[in-house]
Amino acid sequence: MTTHELEALRSALRDRAEPDVKIQQIRVLRPPAGDELLGVRVPVVRKLAQAHRELAWEDVDALLRGRVHEERLAGVLVLAERMRTARGAQRRFLVDFYLARTGCVDNWDLVDASAHVVLGPWLVDGPEDALDVLDELAASSRLWDRRIAVVATLALIREGRFETTLHLVRALCRDPEPLIHKALGWMLREIGRRDAPLLVTFLEQHLTDLPRVTVRYATELLPAAERARFVRTASGRGS
Repeated sequence: MTTHELEALRSALRDRAEPDVKIQQIRVLRPPAGDELLGVRVPVVRKLAQAHRELAWEDVDALLRGRVHEERLAGVLVLAERMRTARGAQRRFLVDFYLARTGCVDNWDLVDASAHVVLGPWLVDGPEDALDVLDELAASSRLWDRRIAVVATLALIREGRFETTLHLVRALCRDPEPLIHKALGWMLREIGRRDAPLLVTFLEQHLTDLPRVTVRYATELLPAAERARFVRTASGRGS
């Protein structure tokens, strides 16, 4: 049974749908068959999630398990909002809730809006099973689980802690999916933003294993000549 607040959120999303935005989203997100896009701008969905951050857990679950893309986005953003103020056992509950539903986090925008915000603070806390959780996600047959593992480490990178990300880059550098190649490059670029010598050393050690698109993303902030050298000699995979 749906609650009044859930129906209010769903109605608000439909009221804010824009046909032109829907056309653009279909082109960018390439939703799978059966996925419904309304055409609601992400900042609008974010504001609605903030307004409904106290939604009942069963309603959050209903959002995540629905086929309307913006409802799933609202669901992960509600979790992200709650994680911002959660502490201790509350964080673990949110993490477990999210991990039990990663099958609902099924496009790159859903991953990128949630992984580092929902899982990130918990990773920063340093729980003993953190690396095991990430390794399990990284070994998943689901593309989106693997991307969640990578993007979640952005929170660690922002704390100046890079080894977990580098571990996952080494583990996933031969992944067949371009969206993993891009995520790896994104995280490496963020490491380089904070420690360029470390990035350069890592690239020199692993260049032949990394897809070219990963190297392109990773080197965006390096001097042009150095970037060109790395891209030119990178693996041809994912170019």
